[in-house]
Amino acid sequence: MGARKHNRAEAIREQRKSLYVASLNNVPTSPRKMRLVADMVRGMNVELALHALQYSPKEASNRLYKLLRSAISNWEAKNEGARIEDSHLYIKEVSVDAGRMLKRVQPAPQGRAHRIRKRSNHITLVIDSRKTQE
Repeated sequence: MGARKHNRAEAIREQRKSLYVASLNNVPTSPRKMRLVADMVRGMNVELALHALQYSPKEASNRLYKLLRSAISNWEAKNEGARIEDSHLYIKEVSVDAGRMLKRVQPAPQGRAHRIRKRSNHITLVIDSRKTQE
């Protein structure tokens, strides 16, 4: 590996030390429905996002709520004794990608069949502290 590439890789590794990631694979919800909820909380403070997800009527918000709790517990594992309220955590990134698609057949009139695509998605959630940026 070249020197510039190595230095860049080291810089990226240093930046990732302050990020706390949680991911969830093969969620049986369509990516479009999950993106609606993800867009709602992207960039929010963690406390506000937890409340917004907890009281949202959408079914996808329950799974994102649990994923956010997992990312917070990842943060707590590295920062023992620190309080969430004092650290100014916020949701830096939420990415929702398409997962595997189950293809099913539904009977239709006159001997035909319609294809049903049961979609799933992968979610990656990254939280960061606003104190490190200032």
